[in-house]
Amino acid sequence: MEDFEMNGLPAIAVRGVIPIPNNEFRIEIGREISLKALELCEKKYDNEVILLIQKNPILTDVESKDLETIGVKAKLTLKLKLPNNNFKVKFRILERVKIESFVSTKPCFMVETSSYPTFIGDSTEETALVRTVINEVSKNAQLVLNNADDVLRIIQLGVTADEVTDVIADHLKNVEFKYKYLSEQSLIKRMEFILEDIAREKQIGDIENKINQEVKKNIDESQKEYYLREKMKVIQNELGDKARQDQEVDDLKEKIMNAKMPKKIEEKALQELQRYSQTSVQMAESNILKAYLDFLVALPWNNASEDVNDLTKVSESLNENHYSLDKVKDRILEYLSVKIMTNRNPQTILCLVGPPGVGKTSLASSIAKALGRKFVKQSLGGISDESEIRGHRRTYIGALPGRITKGMKDAGTINPVFLLDEIDKMSSNYRGDPASAMLEVLDPEQNSHFSDNYVEEEYDLSQVLFITTANDLSTIPAPLRDRMEIVELSSYTEFEKYNIARKHLIDRQLEIHGIDSKRFEISEEALYAIIQHYTREAGVRELNRVIGTLVRKSVKKILIEKTDKVSITVDNLQEFLGRIKYFNNLNRNEDQVGIVTGLAYTQFGGDTLDIEVTYYKGKGGLVLTGKLGDVMKESAQAALSFVKSHADTFKIDPLLFSENDIHIHVPEGAVPKDGPSAGVTMTTAIVSALTGRKVDSHLGMTGEITLRGTVLPIGGLKEKAIAAHRSGLKTIMIPQENAKDVEDIPLEVVSNLEIIPVKNVMEVINRALV
Repeated sequence: MEDFEMNGLPAIAVRGVIPIPNNEFRIEIGREISLKALELCEKKYDNEVILLIQKNPILTDVESKDLETIGVKAKLTLKLKLPNNNFKVKFRILERVKIESFVSTKPCFMVETSSYPTFIGDSTEETALVRTVINEVSKNAQLVLNNADDVLRIIQLGVTADEVTDVIADHLKNVEFKYKYLSEQSLIKRMEFILEDIAREKQIGDIENKINQEVKKNIDESQKEYYLREKMKVIQNELGDKARQDQEVDDLKEKIMNAKMPKKIEEKALQELQRYSQTSVQMAESNILKAYLDFLVALPWNNASEDVNDLTKVSESLNENHYSLDKVKDRILEYLSVKIMTNRNPQTILCLVGPPGVGKTSLASSIAKALGRKFVKQSLGGISDESEIRGHRRTYIGALPGRITKGMKDAGTINPVFLLDEIDKMSSNYRGDPASAMLEVLDPEQNSHFSDNYVEEEYDLSQVLFITTANDLSTIPAPLRDRMEIVELSSYTEFEKYNIARKHLIDRQLEIHGIDSKRFEISEEALYAIIQHYTREAGVRELNRVIGTLVRKSVKKILIEKTDKVSITVDNLQEFLGRIKYFNNLNRNEDQVGIVTGLAYTQFGGDTLDIEVTYYKGKGGLVLTGKLGDVMKESAQAALSFVKSHADTFKIDPLLFSENDIHIHVPEGAVPKDGPSAGVTMTTAIVSALTGRKVDSHLGMTGEITLRGTVLPIGGLKEKAIAAHRSGLKTIMIPQENAKDVEDIPLEVVSNLEIIPVKNVMEVINRALV
């Protein structure tokens, strides 16, 4: 065996197929290294070539280590060039060979081989195995062989056992294990491999047949079930789908009996259920009746949540979620105190009134959480159809219940906290007046018998804690306003905004943006600077957005610059937020003639407002500039009339009025200004200008006057006092009737500001003029 002649021949690596001797072998050749070998075998080696087998058929570029050690010697018998420049070739496989060494690998494989003969064993065993193999192949030819007829024809020609084995091995369907037929020298072993592969294929075939039979059986059953269901649908349609409807009727009846409805409602529901049972499902009325009954059983009739009766816990819960708002919190505690004392729900309708962003809606949610009640909200903004409140009558197509009963259904209890948001923004048109419909909802004497057009029966709302919100009371009709207890939420002071930001807003934004509180810090001065110079609002919505901006920019800085912590101070605030947006009016610190500091109340809170007066030669006219509203124009006329009537008192020459024009100007002419609180300020400014006396620059004032000089009360004293303190004033003069409101002013303002109540404008002038 070891003395076989060594031969050097060109070699071609084949992949995915195994060439077996005694067979023809067809393959397409396209790799450059293989084409070189093909060309060489034709020119110099009498068309003889060695076919090598790749271990991994996926590889394109192969080396000697990627090839099996057993291959075959083959003779090229046919070569055809394809349109893609590849060659379709046919080989006749001559014999098995063993690869002894690689002579070269470029430009093609050249190998030295030795013969790899077949070992013939015991002839008796061989004969028995050949008969068994031929018998098994004949019985299972279609199952295990490709081109089974060709193989059977070759076997019948009476070829040798070696040839039979090679032909069968080459045509086996399973190519995964074919290399063993090439590498095995024992003929008996090869035949045993064939019997094993046939047995495996038969087993796989049996499993596949079983699976196919199961699939066919399932398909047949599905088709049978589909046919029966379709047939049943037709029968049910002919019968009016009574079987399903009868089951629904039974279920609805059980739900009605378990809902614990009032007797009258229960009787109504059972009557409608009887109608539904007698109505065909093909009729539109059937769906209407079903929807109505479903809504009735979904409404809460007797299910009430248990209130938290611990006043301390309620107080702690309210304080935890909201800073300040002491009046509202006290009112809620009073409500609960009365409920605990009387053991019944007080019939109270609260109306939270205040500018946007002061926490009206969130406060209502916190009240529900504090009391342990369900919370439901309905926004009334933009509603102009009365049916939105009372519901539609069921005689209309597409009828729906009103928002009140729908909210009760969503709550699932008879005593939720029910928020009616933006009640001041309802409007009326030809469809009705929803504000009038709300009268019944919010009247404690009537809402125990509230009637929804859809329900058609009375529904008890007396245990609901209704809370409404509004921005402007003046747009709410007087009868509706009369039914509610007004609780005003004024704008927040800077101190309150600071505490809200520090205790709530910053932590919320840090949580939203996924940053740890240890990695973000903002100084007290920076937070006050944000409140004063980057926001101008009554509430804290804009402040919350600005803090969110700071946190986002900090997150970006941490990720890009790899810093551990970001600290926001007054010095670097503009790096994050840009230039200052708002400037508060600061005290002039200089006494001047004809300039008086007034106090104004705007939608953003309080502010100071300088009023300037001068006069010049003219015909006794009054000039007003500064985009003033009608009220302020009338205040100016009243102030001038008062000064004219008291010219002697002020030692003013009467000719001065007839020979000069008086000009009153309020700076920031692009900003509209109006309100009944500028009369005192204008009067003082006119007297100062006409007498040439300077006005104390550290003094501010507010109040309207009559022609007799009486100072009338004003609103927004808290906000105006805060603005005066912020701008650096030391003294403010207010109407006597507003003295009772001083207790609403924060302590940090009152302790640093002298507040002087006055009855007559003369007191103001005597104090203000230097």
